[in-house]
Amino acid sequence: MRDSEQPRRSPALRIAWAFAAGLAFCLGAYLLIDYARPDGLISISFLILLPALVTAFIATVSDPSGERPRHFYTWQVPTRLLGAVIVASILFLREGTICIVMLAPIWLLSGAAGGALAHRFFATPPSDGEGLMRSSALLIVPVLAMQIEPLLPVPTEQLAVTRSVVVAADPATIWPLAQGVGEIAPGEGRWNVSQSLIRLPRPESARLIGTGVGAIREVRWQQRLNFQEVITGWQPARRIWWRFHFAGKDLARWGLQDRHLLPDGPAYRISEGGYTLQPLSKGHTRLTLTTRYLVRTPVNWYARLWGELFIGDVSNNVLAVIAARAEKAQGLAPPARASMSPPPVS
Repeated sequence: MRDSEQPRRSPALRIAWAFAAGLAFCLGAYLLIDYARPDGLISISFLILLPALVTAFIATVSDPSGERPRHFYTWQVPTRLLGAVIVASILFLREGTICIVMLAPIWLLSGAAGGALAHRFFATPPSDGEGLMRSSALLIVPVLAMQIEPLLPVPTEQLAVTRSVVVAADPATIWPLAQGVGEIAPGEGRWNVSQSLIRLPRPESARLIGTGVGAIREVRWQQRLNFQEVITGWQPARRIWWRFHFAGKDLARWGLQDRHLLPDGPAYRISEGGYTLQPLSKGHTRLTLTTRYLVRTPVNWYARLWGELFIGDVSNNVLAVIAARAEKAQGLAPPARASMSPPPVS
């Protein structure tokens, strides 16, 4: 009985060893980067090369005779590795939800690509001892890349997220709400992926202190997240513009949520934003909220995708609160909410 069970048990032990070694390597790389250069976690080395080559390592060590099917390399290993990384991130590294959500898709795709390359070039029966050597050699690549990448220039982009809604109210009715909507009840706003599903904090209040350029908008979000918006543009019933200001004590609270994605950090900085009010026919108004931010990473294309989702959802939620209150004050029938989307590009 024991002899017959041995062939079944040995591959399982080999796979478990491969995953343990791969996960230990990932955690070691994380701790090293986080200690030496925290912004290095948002890099080609960590986001793309590390999951791809660790997946290739695990797959080739787990399948020394090259007998397993392609989906073992491109699906089973990447998903299991990602699951182990997520569990470790939650239990031991105390990472925030945003970091984990942003990490998952790119790690899964990179891991699948690494597994496909391993299946193509490494899934052949090697000579004795050769398989482990060439599999282990794969791990040298991300280590070398982590040393070289900090020496390369990092692209910087100024991006903007714009959302708008048609409100059944005139600009004069909307203008006080654009200055500061006041307290926001938990049931106000709209459902969205970022705040309803991923559970990003929602705004709780926004109030204006002063009038005109130089006035301060005090904004409070859930989970004790606070910041200020210094008014830099003021056209009554037409436009209000501000510059974001995050004080040190406020940034500390943001850091408790996601320390690698501060709103005023080295890789990502929210700079300015504001409302514009465009009068339409029949007493309606197009209300537009724009938020501009600076992103400085080797993967700005990826940061842009998440900026559109997260900032876009927050913007749509605030616009929904203002629209509902303005329409109630005006007493007009609300228009279709299909317009709550990015405005058409002219």
